[in-house]
Amino acid sequence: MPSTQPSLLVALTGGIASGKSAVAALFSKRGVAVLDTDQIARDVVEPGSPVLEQVAREFGAAILNESGELDRPRLRERVFNDSGAREALEAIMHPAIRAELARRTQLADGVYQIHVIPLLVETGRARDYDRVLVVDCPENVQIARLTERDDINEALANQMLNAQATREQRLASADDVIVNTGTLDDLDAFVETLHKNYSLLAERLAAS
Repeated sequence: MPSTQPSLLVALTGGIASGKSAVAALFSKRGVAVLDTDQIARDVVEPGSPVLEQVAREFGAAILNESGELDRPRLRERVFNDSGAREALEAIMHPAIRAELARRTQLADGVYQIHVIPLLVETGRARDYDRVLVVDCPENVQIARLTERDDINEALANQMLNAQATREQRLASADDVIVNTGTLDDLDAFVETLHKNYSLLAERLAAS
């Protein structure tokens, strides 16, 4: 079982509804180890976990459902417009997520890895990676996808976009950009090119 860090770490980020999951899936299809911090965030608060106990102590048992699982919509509603509550939640979640990500990084296979980090720019973590890949699309496309995907109104979709880093801030951190405004075949072609480039770069780094 692998126990060393790969020679190339790529952070995959982008705004909400930009298409990060689709891009991650296409890398995964090519055998690349893809570690998703959103999934890790769900895993570290499984019932009975120390992190969930911390969250419940901070926000009260009301943020748990009848099965003892985290009630995500209720917690999201609690912290969305309360910066103090959001910071308290992040102080619990971020260290746990980073520790678990580091553990999985050591165990995963491959010469390079993709780490999906939606809040990469907001948390100042771009400098931790060899390459930053931004999935980009115009904000009006994000809003259209959000309203359809989450069945929400345009005002809430705009509010969700405004809670994140700006498009310009993400692009300023990018080494590579995928413009996701075309077809799935277009997206696949972008990923294939990047996969070849990342594989070659990783091999060169490993040999140096």
